[in-house]
Amino acid sequence: MTNALDVPLDPKVLEGLPQPPTITHQSPKDYIIDPRENIVIHCEAKGKPHPSFSWTRNGSHFDVEKDPKVFTKPNSGTLVIDISEEKAEAYEGVYQCTVRNEHGTAVSNNIVIRQSKSPLWSKERNEPVTVQVGVSLILHCRPPMGLPPPIIFWMDNSDTEGRIILNYNSNFYFRELFELLKFCVSFTPTHTAAPFWISAPRNLILAPKETGMLICHVGGNPKPTITWSVNGVPIENSPNDPSRKVEDNKIILSDVQAGSSAVYQCNASNEFGYLLANAFVNVLAEPPRVLTPPNNVYQVISNRQAMLDCASFGSPIPKITWFKDGQTAILDGDSYVLHENGSLQINPAQPLNSGKYTCVATNTLGNKENHVFLEVKEPTRILKQPEYKVVQRGSRAVFECKVKHDPSLIPTLTWLKDNGELPDDERFVVDSDSLTIIDVAEEDEGTYTCIMNTTLDKDSASARLTVVATPTPPIRPDPPRDLELTDQREQSVQLTWIPGDEHNSPTQLFLVQYEDSLHQPGVWHNMTEAPGTSTTAQLDLSPYVYYSFRVLALNDVGMSEPSTPSRQYRTNPSQPDDNPSDVEVAGTEPNNLVISWKELTGLQSNGPGLQYKVSWRQKETEEDWTSVIVANVSQYVVTGAPTFIPYEVTVQAFNDYGHGPKPGVVFGYSGEDRPMVAPENVKVLVQSSTMAEVHWEPIPPSAVRGRMLGYKVSYWKEKSLQKEDSRPKEKKELTFSGNETEGRLLDLHPYSQYSVNVRAFNGKGDGPANDDLKFETPEGVPGAPAFLRIIDLNLDSLTVEWGPPEDEYGRLTGYTLKYQPINSTDELKEMTLLANETSISLENLKYSTRYMFYLNAMTIKGSGPVVTTAITIVDEGEARLFTETGTAMASRQVDIATQGWFIGLMCAIALLILVLLIVCFIKRNKGGKYPVKEKEEAHQDPEIQPMKEDDGTFGEYSDTEDHKPLKGSRTPSNGTVKKDDSDDSLVDYGEGGDGQFNEDGSFIGQYSGKKEKDTQEGNESSEAPSPVNAMNSFV
Repeated sequence: MTNALDVPLDPKVLEGLPQPPTITHQSPKDYIIDPRENIVIHCEAKGKPHPSFSWTRNGSHFDVEKDPKVFTKPNSGTLVIDISEEKAEAYEGVYQCTVRNEHGTAVSNNIVIRQSKSPLWSKERNEPVTVQVGVSLILHCRPPMGLPPPIIFWMDNSDTEGRIILNYNSNFYFRELFELLKFCVSFTPTHTAAPFWISAPRNLILAPKETGMLICHVGGNPKPTITWSVNGVPIENSPNDPSRKVEDNKIILSDVQAGSSAVYQCNASNEFGYLLANAFVNVLAEPPRVLTPPNNVYQVISNRQAMLDCASFGSPIPKITWFKDGQTAILDGDSYVLHENGSLQINPAQPLNSGKYTCVATNTLGNKENHVFLEVKEPTRILKQPEYKVVQRGSRAVFECKVKHDPSLIPTLTWLKDNGELPDDERFVVDSDSLTIIDVAEEDEGTYTCIMNTTLDKDSASARLTVVATPTPPIRPDPPRDLELTDQREQSVQLTWIPGDEHNSPTQLFLVQYEDSLHQPGVWHNMTEAPGTSTTAQLDLSPYVYYSFRVLALNDVGMSEPSTPSRQYRTNPSQPDDNPSDVEVAGTEPNNLVISWKELTGLQSNGPGLQYKVSWRQKETEEDWTSVIVANVSQYVVTGAPTFIPYEVTVQAFNDYGHGPKPGVVFGYSGEDRPMVAPENVKVLVQSSTMAEVHWEPIPPSAVRGRMLGYKVSYWKEKSLQKEDSRPKEKKELTFSGNETEGRLLDLHPYSQYSVNVRAFNGKGDGPANDDLKFETPEGVPGAPAFLRIIDLNLDSLTVEWGPPEDEYGRLTGYTLKYQPINSTDELKEMTLLANETSISLENLKYSTRYMFYLNAMTIKGSGPVVTTAITIVDEGEARLFTETGTAMASRQVDIATQGWFIGLMCAIALLILVLLIVCFIKRNKGGKYPVKEKEEAHQDPEIQPMKEDDGTFGEYSDTEDHKPLKGSRTPSNGTVKKDDSDDSLVDYGEGGDGQFNEDGSFIGQYSGKKEKDTQEGNESSEAPSPVNAMNSFV
């Protein structure tokens, strides 16, 4: 059935909207008038168009215009009857108002007008009544009749309150007869009632084709009779309407048509009275209207509820849809709630909910929208609250109150003292975020509250001001006193106390302690804490405890002494509330099961005779539980248990007063034993000369006898297949977790024999290993030769000697020897030598040349790592200048002297030197002789050598000069260099005959600033240096 619009409607809606008449005010049905005043019979109504009024009196039309003493108020049906010159009895009767317009007719109640009559007492003499003390008495009261009926009061000048009763017939009874009279009155059988409303019919506004219902629900005894009228005419006498159906107290309207508006009357009556109600049915076809004012701005504090209104009217009833910021429709859910009246609830509102909201009302005749705005504001919060102050009399007190609020809201700060206004005293100075009290007096002591108000919310905070007379230093508080136990219950009690002196430092908290003189006499335990402003604490108690309580106070200085203990409070025993905790189940031997737990404390026992019921059975079986009773222990050992079997275990506490709660089941295993068998089908797959894989089959679960942790693989080298190995056998072990069935053996020695075995292990230990399985690794590349050295060094020959590798890792097939001059473009020479050779002589080497040698051993698997050495050959082989050895990778080394970039760099340096020499030659020709000393002082460069004096020319650069000694080379034992065609020697520029050399054999000694020569040599002119020597100095 369609929901009809509720009425009365908003005046804005009624304006311009057709509406049947509705009576808004009428006089009561029984209207008793005062004969001294004019008679006013009310009948007010509304409707569109405005209705007309008419009256009936005693069932006949009452023509108001024909009676000059009667008139109606303007735009109203209210009658005013002037009885100043007429008796009121003339206008007594039954009046009824009828209200009409083109959409229907409404009628008022039958208003019975009667004149008020005062009661008159009959003339009688009341004689005094004498009764004996304690005898019941009835005083009769026979009041006169009156209109309205009189109200009876009894008055007495004595105190009889609670001992007298006024009964239903106005008689006066004393209490001694009350029970008897009550019994007699209870036999009265009648309980009648005039009709009364349970639910009066309501006005309906329906759209064409819609359906509605009028219900007239009344009560009464006897059951009222309900009759219906339409526009004041009994419904059975009104024109037939097929859309209307009457069912006792209901009228069902279906498929209503435009123009069928009417006013229906429901009359419910029985012999004790009647009820009359009007309800109109207004058939309207109206497009939607939004009644909420447009552009309303709703402001709400963040995290509070926001309610946006969208009151609407239309016929049919409009459907309301909400949009935010002109986007998609808001659905009912999450933080949005759409109410039936069209309102949108946002709970809680957040800043992101701020914005423009549009509600759209829609029905079949159109739609109407309205815009409202929501502003979600930040809450007002006091960031820095006023703090407790203890100040001396005559000093200054400052309370801070710093507030954060939404900047768009105007705040108002108010200060209160003891919840009242601040004293009107100039000593109180209020700033924007503080209150200052100047020259504090004793009467200023109290609680000060700052309140920050905005138009939407507020926040407040308080602090107390204590004024002290003298600057007495604070000390610890005195202990509380006068402890009392109140509100005593089985499991709780309330403790109260009186605080001791705070000594100028406020109490921060009270600590309540208890002693259990039954289980732990003399030991005090912390029980609870209470705020420093409190003097009571509600204490939760345990059964079977002999409690004593004491209280300590704490301030900024420290803790007070304990108070005197309270009287002892004993709680009754009961069954345990808890079972033992930390129950663990594990076996320590193959045939036992150890059950352990944490015992209950005396406080937890709840009664005498604390014991434990320990129960166990094998898991997932139908066996009965096996149980034992133990006391004063925290462990029980079950013997004779099968090895590593899962068990279910419970431990329950009980005492003389009953058992504890049902215990939880804990699972565990009996003791483990070592695995019974070794892994089978152990195989070794050799993958390379240094790695092998071991495979095995897992042992059956029945043989594990515990928690399977994994397998251990042990292996060791038995011997080398090449030669005897005297080194001790090092046994290695690898562990593989879980049920793995394979593993890798790494870092094996090539060409060796190994042994391996596998065994399973569990929490108890290792099981047996399989028989040792031997395997061999194939040959690998050999190690580096044991040593490499140069012997028998001559001018153009030498001998290379080496030792076989310590680790041959196979059968040696030979050696590879490579050598090459360093910093030379000569090709690297390579020689393959037999495996049994350990030396070789090399001929036709270049003197004054540094060589690098490379040597490595070989097997059928390839070449091993290279060992290197370097040596420089000098004239006549008289001196071994430098030797270095080292091990290189097996791959061929790249000589920098053979690289193209290095050759190009050396050519560029040679060209640069040639250019410098040409410049020197030109300068020599221009300046005559060029002594070495002058050249050194001019150039400060020891690398530039003097020119030859005899011909003034540079020596030519040619390969024939290779026999000259290298720059920086050591001189013979006589300290001179063999003279060729240059008397100027590099030795003359050194600091002596002992030159220093770096790792590549080059000279690293520093030249001195001058050349020291004897007197005869000083008279000779310098000779030009050899270009070859100059080149050698750079090379």
